[in-house]
Amino acid sequence: MRNALLAILALSAATVATVAGSSPAAAYDYPYCLQGRGIGIPGDCSYATYGQCMASASGRALYCNINPRVAFGQQRRMRVYRDY
Repeated sequence: MRNALLAILALSAATVATVAGSSPAAAYDYPYCLQGRGIGIPGDCSYATYGQCMASASGRALYCNINPRVAFGQQRRMRVYRDY
């Protein structure tokens, strides 16, 4: 009985580790960001619709805004010139 429990526990731990670590999370910029005090700018940009964002902001003194990375595109990095 004890060996069976240990085998099940080991198998479930191995399965969870395999599923959780199988691939990295995809980086995706959603169009709406949750913003407000304590979250900052651009904020929590994980909302596909304005309704989802507003539902999450409800009762939390937060607001929703358009994700600036989606609205204006990804900004190019400027080359840094140094005086030597």
